[in-house]
Amino acid sequence: MADDRRAQGRAMRRKLMGDAYADKLDNGLYKHPIMEKFAAYTQEAVFGTLWTRPGLDLKTRALICVVSDAAQGRDPELKLHLRFARNQGWTEEELSEALLHLAGYIGAPLVREALLTAIETFKEMAAE
Repeated sequence: MADDRRAQGRAMRRKLMGDAYADKLDNGLYKHPIMEKFAAYTQEAVFGTLWTRPGLDLKTRALICVVSDAAQGRDPELKLHLRFARNQGWTEEELSEALLHLAGYIGAPLVREALLTAIETFKEMAAE
């Protein structure tokens, strides 16, 4: 069962981030033995269980992650989830507006950082 979940998770992860970016992470960051363990866990538990659940579409799940990351000031994760959201059909304008909307709820400093991260991520994606 765990092997099936992990295989589902690997496929979901690639779908969300795109093959080229998944390859970049897999051939870089996730080559380290400690990070290989982390990748195995997240492929099974996060991508193979959470992202494959019924009830919400992938586009909505991606936006939830963007909002959660921004609210917690988790900029490295925000970069990843902005990529997921763009790959699921959210536009730069929609994502920027969603982040700006958070200013009244989580504060301007967190939103400023999130918007700066979004600008950087969108530039990287455009250059790829």
